[in-house]
Amino acid sequence: MELNELWKLVLGELELEISKPNFQTWLKNTIILDQKDDELIIGVESVFAKEWVSNKYHKTILKIIRNFSPEIKSLEYQIHQLDKQPSKKSIFTSRNREKLEETKSLDLSEYSIDLKTGLNSKYLLDNFIVGPNNELAYSAAMAVIDGPGKKYNPLFIYGGVGLGKTHLIQGVGNKIKAVSKNKYSIKYLSAEMFVNETIESIRTNKMTDFKNKYRKVDVLIVDDIQFISGKEKTQEEFFHTFNTLYQENKQIIISSDRSPYLLANLEERIKSRFEGGMVADITYPDFETRIAILKNKLINQKNEIDLGNDIIEEVARMFPHNVRELEGALSRLIGILKIRKVPPVLNVCKKILEEINIQKIRLVSVDTIIRKSAEFYNISEKELLSHSRKKELVKPRQIVMYLLREDLKYSFPTIAQKLGGRDHTTVLHACKKISRDIINDKSLSQEINMIKDRVYNNGAGK
Repeated sequence: MELNELWKLVLGELELEISKPNFQTWLKNTIILDQKDDELIIGVESVFAKEWVSNKYHKTILKIIRNFSPEIKSLEYQIHQLDKQPSKKSIFTSRNREKLEETKSLDLSEYSIDLKTGLNSKYLLDNFIVGPNNELAYSAAMAVIDGPGKKYNPLFIYGGVGLGKTHLIQGVGNKIKAVSKNKYSIKYLSAEMFVNETIESIRTNKMTDFKNKYRKVDVLIVDDIQFISGKEKTQEEFFHTFNTLYQENKQIIISSDRSPYLLANLEERIKSRFEGGMVADITYPDFETRIAILKNKLINQKNEIDLGNDIIEEVARMFPHNVRELEGALSRLIGILKIRKVPPVLNVCKKILEEINIQKIRLVSVDTIIRKSAEFYNISEKELLSHSRKKELVKPRQIVMYLLREDLKYSFPTIAQKLGGRDHTTVLHACKKISRDIINDKSLSQEINMIKDRVYNNGAGK
């Protein structure tokens, strides 16, 4: 595989894995400079970018690269300047440089962030696929557009990673902006940004400016509100901002990876405000909706490879739980077909899709499942692995056992040994219980799927 082709595929995956602003800022202009045995040299634009990418995205980048090239074991980051003449050692000939320009144009022209509102112009309701999984959330969003602050305030939308929450809430902001012809002052930001701005305002003694910035908008849209859990000062500032806007009939739109009552370490007064508005969930898209999403993506990408309906249906069948994963599988399939120069026929595509699935599972470890489960339930890994019979620990522990059995296919004795030397009958009982309960308990099913999202898609906090 040519290195620039490899990086084109990696960037395509990364734009689905992380937020678009972060992709634009840190990864848009990265390249592969060279390969030394089992190590890739990745070029970044500055010392700060090198530190940020290596600290924040190293594991994600390596995971994606190894999906395509399992022989790669490590990454090194070096500062580069694209406008300089490449050295003889550089892989970028003039021909490859043209291909690099193609890599850099991965629909990034469509990612236009309005600095005033924080909205991404690509997120439009016109290209949001509506199905049974998101119909209620979409209808509530349309009602908000008709009269911001008058109905469904706050609007709280929740669901697992990669199901379209960010697309929907930003689409609402963009629609209000267009319909009202900038009559409303709109501000979109992630909860992580709100936290960071709170900390910086305290540090620089500029809390008054911070308060004025968010308490004077007409429409406030906050993504991934679960990120403020456990952050007391941020919660206090958010609560007062929320109250100020609500009392003045200003529209508030919130997204989260879970329903309000499942938000641990969040003040009850904030939860009650969320529950007092319209709470709508986005669940997994059904088969027909997944096909519509894939066809829409193919139309937008204008790929030269023509995939038949049978192949599109196979992708939809094999990746049912995550829109981001679904679109990523399609992009990876097309990329592999191009690289291997094989025909896009069903039996070939089936084998490639099976490879993609197997690679995903292989990269998941016992430690990852334990860590992500503990994070989800806001307990420590030590508590989860303990022999305590507290109710708040038993359930997460049983879910870990269930995931190790169902997803990694470990034996009952192996799971028992990995979880602190328990008796294998304990694991057997746990797996049977979760398998039975998941059928009728919608909230349990939802929690397990959210944990899977975090495990397989690095979804925490997104």
